[in-house]
Amino acid sequence: MKVSAIDKVLDSVMKLDFYSREVILEVLKNRQIEARREEIQQNAKRAKTEFLKGKIKPSAADSIIERLKTL
Repeated sequence: MKVSAIDKVLDSVMKLDFYSREVILEVLKNRQIEARREEIQQNAKRAKTEFLKGKIKPSAADSIIERLKTL
């Protein structure tokens, strides 16, 4: 989304009363949480599928953490 489009949305939201803005904030927060849950679920499914196909090997947590530190 372009910055100007975001500005237009924000300007429209700010014209609403305080309660309506609070409701919008809560709805957006909940939708973001749900979207993140869906993303995590899809990542877990993909990882499980790759593991079952032998594309991913089990590793100790310590070795994974050490590899992440080098990224």
